[in-house]
Amino acid sequence: MPDVIRSTLPPEAAIHAKCAPGDFLDCYSCKSSLGVEEAAAQAFQMPGWASALMTLRNKLVAPLGLKTGTTEEELTPSAFPITFQRENEVQYGLDDSHLNFRITLLRKDGRIYMSTWVHVNNLVGRAYLTLIMPFHVLIVRDGVARVARAG
Repeated sequence: MPDVIRSTLPPEAAIHAKCAPGDFLDCYSCKSSLGVEEAAAQAFQMPGWASALMTLRNKLVAPLGLKTGTTEEELTPSAFPITFQRENEVQYGLDDSHLNFRITLLRKDGRIYMSTWVHVNNLVGRAYLTLIMPFHVLIVRDGVARVARAG
């Protein structure tokens, strides 16, 4: 995998203002010359195995009343509303009954940082986060690797 490293999200990232004790926040980064919107477009182009996982996820959570979408919508930046944007940072996310999440892409010092913040709202959210965590790590690292290869 190209230069993808687990990182600390730089302190100027806007998502830090939302973080509270107990929230989940991870971050991976790579060297890249891409802007944040170009990086997001690369990161959200998921491979077939990730699309299959999202399709399965949507079928499993629909009876619980959790938000779902088509796989194609779920895996592109436009499927997630932009919740914050400035020149070197863009943030996508949704709030749902079980959890709130944001995906942040930040460009700083020749690197793209991709971070996921999750605030769990209830026990269903805690269980969901626990179940998806191994897949989350694979999907995010793969997305950051695509950013590294593209720029």
